[in-house]
Amino acid sequence: MFQFFRNFFKTKLGLAIALAFLGLIALAFASADVSSTGTFGGIAGGDRVAVVGDEKISTSDLLRSANNSLDRVRQEQPTATMREFLRDGGLNSALEALINRAAIKAYADEHGIRAGDNLVNSEIRMIPAFRGPDGNFSEDTYRQALAQQRITDAQVREDLGIGLLSQQMLFPAGFGATVPDKLAYRYAQLFKERREGSIALLPAATYAPSGEPDAEVLRAFYDNNRDDFVRPERRTIRYATFDSAALGDRIEPTAAEIAARYERHAEQYAASETRDFTQLIVPTEAAANSIRQRVEGGAPFEQVAREAGLRAAPVVDVAREGLAAQASPAVAAAYFSAARGEMTRPARSPLGWHLARIDSIDSRPAQSLAQVRGEIADSLREEKRVRGLADLATEIEDQLADGATLAEVADEIDLELATVGPALANGHLFENPQQTVPEVLQPALATAFQMDEEEPEIAPVNGGQTYLVYEVGDITPAAVAPYAEIEELVEARWRASEGMKAAQAAADRVIARLRNGDSIADALAAEDRRVPPAQSIDMTREDLARQRERRIPPPIALLFSMAEGTVKKLDAGGNAGFFVVKVDEIAMDDIAQDDPLIAQAQRQMGPLLGDEYAEQLGLAMRQELGVSRNQTAIDAVRRQLTGN
Repeated sequence: MFQFFRNFFKTKLGLAIALAFLGLIALAFASADVSSTGTFGGIAGGDRVAVVGDEKISTSDLLRSANNSLDRVRQEQPTATMREFLRDGGLNSALEALINRAAIKAYADEHGIRAGDNLVNSEIRMIPAFRGPDGNFSEDTYRQALAQQRITDAQVREDLGIGLLSQQMLFPAGFGATVPDKLAYRYAQLFKERREGSIALLPAATYAPSGEPDAEVLRAFYDNNRDDFVRPERRTIRYATFDSAALGDRIEPTAAEIAARYERHAEQYAASETRDFTQLIVPTEAAANSIRQRVEGGAPFEQVAREAGLRAAPVVDVAREGLAAQASPAVAAAYFSAARGEMTRPARSPLGWHLARIDSIDSRPAQSLAQVRGEIADSLREEKRVRGLADLATEIEDQLADGATLAEVADEIDLELATVGPALANGHLFENPQQTVPEVLQPALATAFQMDEEEPEIAPVNGGQTYLVYEVGDITPAAVAPYAEIEELVEARWRASEGMKAAQAAADRVIARLRNGDSIADALAAEDRRVPPAQSIDMTREDLARQRERRIPPPIALLFSMAEGTVKKLDAGGNAGFFVVKVDEIAMDDIAQDDPLIAQAQRQMGPLLGDEYAEQLGLAMRQELGVSRNQTAIDAVRRQLTGN
């Protein structure tokens, strides 16, 4: 119900290895700008972007952090560019994250708080992405994951260590935080708050210019907004696939191989018998005979055992050899000589005297080579297919490493090469966005957009049933589209931009009329363009909370943050126009002292209050240590990221 509050402390360390930066810090601090006074504490050149206490943050650290942050953005938006990332404040966010990490490390060092190697090792072993096929930590899997994410073991250990330090220092600050009853009552009462008002939209399209635009105006608009016309990077990909068909007859097992497999696993095909039984172990032979006689006389075995103060235990799927090894040959002989449903004769083992009722017998006759030939052939064929594909893939990989071209490899093993593209990082074709690259290429796209031209790679797809050999042909980097090629798009964007300016001016006029006492209907009617009528709003915060699973419209959210009798405008986003939001009346109802909303508010706000305490502690660390920034170095990093 209180999901609109910030959730600050909830990330688990091992959860984010699929992300490029591993998501290793469990908490985030407030983005407080703690500026230093005087000279830039100790930074004598452009190689450091910031200093936190004695911890220095280098330009290479910021470059790596920015690139990794962009990689995380591309998990959701594959075509995102570095220019867009920087324009949206990505570099500042990356720097703030580095400062927060440095503050944790410096404060921990200053006060003797540490995360030892053994603790870091245990955290690494707990991360699911580092486990092998057997479910245990795999050193090879770990190294492969780091290589794929382009990070080092030292970086992983440092980040994990800082995450552990943040847990040690910040978690106690917010643990057990509780909200006072009166505060919980006030927040719970908010859900009874009712608001009445109106929302009107002034569409940008209604106010957009309709005449023929001046060519110089369009060109000036293009020049002033070049970043809005950047075409994403696109690549041409050449590829070929091969499966077991490339192995020909090599995967077919021979008669000799089938016979050898049959002989090697002769025990598997020999006659066998397993039994299920319910047994009892007693200390003396006399006691065992007494129980056996009573059962044979008609008394239930389990009841006789209970009366003797014992419990008859069921045992299933037991072979004679296994029973002889676990108990004794005498016990095995007794159990496997009795018929189904019979009681066995007492037999001794080191544990005592055994007595059992035979519940079921599963006897399987021996299987001849002729009977299992097909089964063995299928098993050998699959083994040879997997091994043969792996060997062929290794052979191709070695050839590529020795300098062979994709065309040479394809020609040698008779593969058909195909070319697709130019393609975008999200898999859509640049020239026909409705189409995508073939499905077999989808798993390799991320790697393909990190490769150099004509540097072939090989990768298994479809669970290893197929192998893909591919390379990048032409690479067209992200760049501003030439004006002559997008003149129509520039015109459409210009009209939308001008329409937004006019819609904003119209919103200001409507607001002025409302403040002069006009009704919202009259204020809209006074416009020289026909606009949609205003929508009346009458709802409570409780109504709003019921929509928490859906995105709350921004004008509704604004209406619930305004004072009574006020009016504001809001950008509708996407060059759609401007909203005018007016609050007419706010009413607040009382709630009972035992209303469940109060207890719910206390439960949900307690952790949030703890998050605030932890956030303030993080801010206090930064203030105590002192944070200095080298704007010259930061600007240099920005230029390097944009290629200037």
